[in-house]
Amino acid sequence: MTGSLALLPVLKIPANSSTRSKYLSTLRMSSASSSAEAKTVNVRVKGVVQGVFYRKFTAENAQQLGLKGWVRNRRDGTVEAVFSGDTKSVDDMLERCKRGPPAAVVTAVNVNPTEEPVGETFELKPTQ
Repeated sequence: MTGSLALLPVLKIPANSSTRSKYLSTLRMSSASSSAEAKTVNVRVKGVVQGVFYRKFTAENAQQLGLKGWVRNRRDGTVEAVFSGDTKSVDDMLERCKRGPPAAVVTAVNVNPTEEPVGETFELKPTQ
């Protein structure tokens, strides 16, 4: 059987109990802050947002910002999207959604946090 093993870094945790406690506390805080910096939201955009290249605009902007997720037209005339990535990029994308492409007339952008799993890229989904 051939193959390679991936080596994982070894953490050297201090043996001294007070130093060890501070070290572990710092590890927990840095782990929590990095996960707090990412978010995933479900967005529903209302107005004149179909037939004006809104989905294309959304996909291009999301890809520029390095976001994962998807966008699709809804049969009720809205556009729905899920954006996942670092908080700053998601917030920037939400501002771009409020403006939309030149021909769009956005009347509302409804945003809700979600835990919906997203793929590794940003994709255009078919109308639902």
